Amino acid sequence: MEKEHEQDEYERYCGICRRPESQTGKLMTIPGGMHICSDCMQRSLDVIQPGQFKNMDFSHIDLSRFGLTQEDMEAAMYRMLGPEAVSGNTTDKETALTEEEKPDTEQPEEQKRPKPTISFINLGPIHGMQDHQRVKKKSAEKKPVVDLKNLPAPHKIKEKLDEYVIGQEYAKKAISVAVYNHYKRVATNTMDDIEIEKSNMLMIGPTGCGKTYLVRTLARILDVPLAIADATSLTEAGYIGDDIESVISKLLAAADNDVERAESGIVFIDEIDKIARKKNTTSRDVSGESVQQGMLKLLEGAEIEVPVGATSKNAMVPLTTVNTRNILFICGGAFPDLDEVIKQRLNRQSSMGFQADLKDKYDNEDVLKEVTVEDLRNFGMIPEFLGRLPIIFTLENLTKEMLMQVLTDPKNAILKQYQKLLELDEVKLNFSEDAIEAIAERAIEKKTGARALRSIIEKFMMDIMFEIPKDENIGIVTITRDYIEGKGAPVIQMRDVERKALPQQEQPRLAD
Repeated sequence: MEKEHEQDEYERYCGICRRPESQTGKLMTIPGGMHICSDCMQRSLDVIQPGQFKNMDFSHIDLSRFGLTQEDMEAAMYRMLGPEAVSGNTTDKETALTEEEKPDTEQPEEQKRPKPTISFINLGPIHGMQDHQRVKKKSAEKKPVVDLKNLPAPHKIKEKLDEYVIGQEYAKKAISVAVYNHYKRVATNTMDDIEIEKSNMLMIGPTGCGKTYLVRTLARILDVPLAIADATSLTEAGYIGDDIESVISKLLAAADNDVERAESGIVFIDEIDKIARKKNTTSRDVSGESVQQGMLKLLEGAEIEVPVGATSKNAMVPLTTVNTRNILFICGGAFPDLDEVIKQRLNRQSSMGFQADLKDKYDNEDVLKEVTVEDLRNFGMIPEFLGRLPIIFTLENLTKEMLMQVLTDPKNAILKQYQKLLELDEVKLNFSEDAIEAIAERAIEKKTGARALRSIIEKFMMDIMFEIPKDENIGIVTITRDYIEGKGAPVIQMRDVERKALPQQEQPRLAD
């Protein structure tokens, strides 16, 4: 029953030209479960020469599986390919004779050699390998992916984001409003003469500030397919690397090859600053400005032919058409050295005189929030590309207090994850306030934002996670600042036994 439902949900496609049944018409199924369209079948028969099957013997094939007899096969070959298909020197009269009726004549030694045979190839395994490349049928009754009645308001979206993302109040407010307006546009589908334009976004922020995490959380809240692509691998068509359309292929895969669902999804292109126009270069910029120009039609809205189950059109996979008009594009990047471009613009008034600004006035400030389109153009982004990203906002760098909140406050905070892991071993894990502060201080030194937190905790928790399962009497483990700084060991409490009063040398030491 489940198999029949899958057949109804997905389209069949030709195993040779890889076109779905909606384009080729009714498909024929050959032994092995492979489907072939009439065009490919005709081309296959056109290339067969009349003498190609000369002296071939079909007697070893079990024709009863297909409801045929040996005479039926010979007659069919005779009609399609002529007399030589059955025997090189037979006539119409000899073709109709059975083996018993044929005269027993002496044949030369050369003709007594075993005749070449032909057999059907089992294409079942090959056909099964392509299951992930199936295209879902377009339903006659289109059910909207986003329902306007169930679409959460901007303040509801921000409340959900607050549960997972610490800080970044302006960014969360901007993305909530933009996403709400975009999906209102998708849900209404331009019911009147006023056509609402897309709200594509550009997020600018240092590494580890939560750009990718913000978009991933947003897609989970809205329950829409999300594709995360890396702009560093994109190149101009015809060069080694991923084509620009590969980002839509990833979105189609995230939507389980459902075209209607993919056309209302979200595409997040990370490291967008890496495709900025290269300065002082004499070679062809195939991964910079040309990629920006190639992405213009995606951002604006166009019908793109993308492969199903692969990222390259050269793969032997079916192609399907995806309209990017209702796909929300969010671009993000760290934009290193952009702050220097902004400072250069802000310090244009720096000169001699009473009204002059100091050149180091903005050195200790977060100047990314002062970014303008002019600064991004000077950085290397072309104006046509920026014009299709109307909403530009920045994310601030994480402070020590924000990093401490990241460790403890979100629903899936890092410390909560480790507490859950030890809880499965019936051990309670505690972190002192000083220990959390020490972890945040070490993360700031690494200058990689929230990404540094996991690596720091993983280093100090490795010995604890290794030693705890050895002793079933351990009940509580408390991580202190001394343990984080390498000056002591974690405080261990046995089950129903207080061990705090023991001297330091008598306490169980898991690691120095």
